[in-house]
Parts: sequence; C-alpha cells; structure tokens
Amino acid sequence: MAIFLRVVEQKSFTAAAESLGLPKSSVSRSVARLEESLGVQLLRRTTRAVSLTEAGTTYVREASAALTALQDAHATLSQLDKRPQGPVRITAPADLATLVLADIGARLVRKNPGLTLEFLLTSRVVNLVDEGVDLAVRAGPMRDSSLRARRVNGLEARLMAAPAYLETHPAPATVAELGQHDCVLFRPRRGRAEWALVGPTGRERVEVQGPIGGDDFTFVREAALSGAGIALLPTLLCEQDVARGRLVRVLPAYGTAAAPLHVVWPGARQIPRRVQLVRDWLVSSLGPYSEEGPPDPV
Repeated sequence: MAIFLRVVEQKSFTAAAESLGLPKSSVSRSVARLEESLGVQLLRRTTRAVSLTEAGTTYVREASAALTALQDAHATLSQLDKRPQGPVRITAPADLATLVLADIGARLVRKNPGLTLEFLLTSRVVNLVDEGVDLAVRAGPMRDSSLRARRVNGLEARLMAAPAYLETHPAPATVAELGQHDCVLFRPRRGRAEWALVGPTGRERVEVQGPIGGDDFTFVREAALSGAGIALLPTLLCEQDVARGRLVRVLPAYGTAAAPLHVVWPGARQIPRRVQLVRDWLVSSLGPYSEEGPPDPV
C-alpha cells in the first residue's frame, strides 16, 4: 500500500523507486501484487506516465487515511521512551524551503536523533490528508477551514541590489526613480510589474521594468546577487546576504507590509508527538507574526 501511494505521488515507478531506495522491478511487482489481491486495476501504465483508474482513485483516498492511522499508531508506540522518532513530511514553497527551512530543519534533526524530515517542495497547494503530509508552511490567507494553523513571521519585502549594480547605477532617492532603473521582477508581465510600497508618507505605487524576472524568489535573489538590478525580496530570504554585504538595501525606509505566513496541519486527527515537535520548532524559529509595517532602518 505504501509503495503504491508513493508511485501515485511521484507519478512514476522510476521516481518512486528512487525515493524509496528500491529497485524499480520491486516497486512494479509490489503494485502488481496489490492489484492482484484486490482484483482490480489501480493504475494505467504507459511508456511515459502512469495514471489512476476510477478504482485507483477510490483506493488512494481510503488507503491514504488508513496508512496515516497505521503510521501514527507505530509512532505512538515508538515514542513511549519520550524521544520523538520517525518521519515528518512537510510541504513548502521551494524558495522558502531552500533559503530558510533547510537550515531550521538541519538544526532540529541534530538535536533529535531518530527524527527525519521529508520536504515536498512545490508551489501548488497540497492536500495534506490525501497526500499523507503532516505539516505545510504557506504564504497568504487561510482558505481551508478543515485545517489548523499558527501564524508566524510574515513575508515582508524590501528593496535590494548588489553592490556591483549600485557601482554603475546611482541608488534611487525616491520611489518614482525606481521606474528609471533595471529591476529584477517577480512574476512580471511583458517585462513590467507594479510595486506597492509602504514608507514614511504612506503607500506609494510605481511601475517598474527590467530585463529579467521569474516566478521563484530564489531565482530573483540569484539574479539580484549577479547585479541584474533592484529586486523586491522577502527579508526572511535575504538576511544573511545583507549581513555579509552581498546585497544592499535600497530606499531602506520603504518596503511592503508583511504578507500572512502560516504553519498548517490537518485538524481532524490527533497529531503525533514528533509532528508537534516539528510544528513548534518551525513556529519558534520563524518567529511570531507582527502586524506592523516595515520597521525603521537600523
């Protein structure tokens, strides 16, 4: 059952085998035996992909819940000695996980031998119950009332540029002057974007343009580090770059109000102690949410 669910999650026998550390032939035989025991075909196989049959779709829903309950039972017994052990699956955006959560997670597992963290990095909204995921770190407002969440340090953004860019382009003195600069854009449209900034005199909007942009903040940060222009980047992702002088704040009195950021988990069942530990560690490490706008520069 677990092997079948991993094939469904990975949409590939090869990828499932790699993630499980098993030969592809073993994964194929396991799924075939499961189908034989149930007397139905669960997957349609082609040379390029696998897809669920109608019976497979029904089985995934029931099997996911059953496997989660079984894993929780094993975890409860294994934790009778008070040491949280076992896997915790977490989904998060790739940029946030790469630049922030990897370090947080590494520090946690060093403190807790036997605990393992498995990150599912994606920009899509993962169904935690159906896909067997314990926790999510999500930006934006909560929309699913069946989930529980704790609000943490928001994704406030500031204007950043590499020293190499500022050596050849004098830093802007006003928000309006940003329109005359090369900017590295997040999710641009035809090379343009509109930035809404909060500063000493309130909210100001400016249309900016630039030669490069992308839909992932890791990419935008790397382009800014390479000197491509001024970028509007979450401070949470750039703290070390600023401390090391690799990025410099531009118009430091301006930024965006913090967008909501949540640590999320399913609300319908009791969560194991290992998941509680990881959840509380994430909340503590990311910090409490503040309603305040961009702070005055230090």
